[in-house]
Amino acid sequence: MAMWGRRGRGVVAAGLAVILIAGCSGGDDGGATMGAGGESSAAPPPPKPVTLTLALNDGAADVSPGLPVIATAADGKLTDVKLTNADGKVVEGKMNPESTQWTNTEPLGYSKTYKLSATATGADGKTETKESSFTTVKPRTLTYVSVNPQDGTTIGVGQPLAFYFDEPVADKVAAEKMLEITTEPKVEGAFYWFNKKEVHWRPEKFWKPGTKITMNIKVYGKHVGDGIYGQEDRTITTTVGDEVIYEADGQTHQVNVKVNGQVVRTMPTSMGKPADATPTGTYVLMEKYSHMVMDSTTYGLALENGGYRTPVDWAYRMSNSGIFFHGAPWSVGDQGHRNVSHGCLNLSQENAKWVFDNSKQGDVVIVTNSGGPPLQEWDGFGDWQVPWSTWVQGNR
Repeated sequence: MAMWGRRGRGVVAAGLAVILIAGCSGGDDGGATMGAGGESSAAPPPPKPVTLTLALNDGAADVSPGLPVIATAADGKLTDVKLTNADGKVVEGKMNPESTQWTNTEPLGYSKTYKLSATATGADGKTETKESSFTTVKPRTLTYVSVNPQDGTTIGVGQPLAFYFDEPVADKVAAEKMLEITTEPKVEGAFYWFNKKEVHWRPEKFWKPGTKITMNIKVYGKHVGDGIYGQEDRTITTTVGDEVIYEADGQTHQVNVKVNGQVVRTMPTSMGKPADATPTGTYVLMEKYSHMVMDSTTYGLALENGGYRTPVDWAYRMSNSGIFFHGAPWSVGDQGHRNVSHGCLNLSQENAKWVFDNSKQGDVVIVTNSGGPPLQEWDGFGDWQVPWSTWVQGNR
């Protein structure tokens, strides 16, 4: 009896263990399965369908041709994209390496109709196609942007970058964003507007010799206000040469020429007489002529009122108002002693020829002690007459 009792208790215990185990493993597990480590793993989600997006809605009008036309695929890849004009001509474009975005590489025309058709395949293997027709804007007129300095030139350290729109610019901030300037090494600079058509860019101080400058004029298809759009994109490159600075003193009547900080030549000069005193300030050499006629009537001084019409050699323009370095054999006796010109810096023929041969656009002339008024900022490249604190405000 005692032995049977112990055996019976063992059977009951074993039976209870079976019930407990059965209770732990029973019930609804919601589709989850037990992993080897006792962790549950959910079934993978089904593959997603592609989301195909066209940047321009069907029927869009007045689209700027300067904006990119884009097709994008999410959760899938683009398999075919075609942009055509009204004649069925295909507009060139480029797909990114992942085949998830297409963008046109060929510019659109103004006042034209286009059709964009794109097909994409999703991760679920299903395809989707979308189409969009749109029309580009019709400008009231176009504006072309001229640039000084010219492409491929070597300039002096004082040369500003000048941009000339042939139509007035209403949105000057937008226009500035279309003028991309990069330099090597990097140089900080700012724009300053001289009028509604002309804007210059320069650094705070003179350029460093050897600086490489690239100007990307990205105006095509873009609006500068009042229905005026850019006519043509351009790229201009130029390089800064040696630092050449002419220091012209109206009291000593001498011009010291410094190249990269070293005095290389000293030249006697005769500046403007007291009635026509040469303006003081920082000039930038602009253009040169081996022979020209100096004609006072071009700026309003008649011959009968003390004007002149005189042939000269080796003339280098310093301002739009008619200030030049030039050869003046008739005043050699005055050069180095007194100021007798109508405002120009008279030199001997030999010295004028030296300036002509050894200078470049953008070299600097600093005139002091002439008794004249300050050079005006708008007279030639009088940019350096504007204090930097004023310049960076933009004069918009």
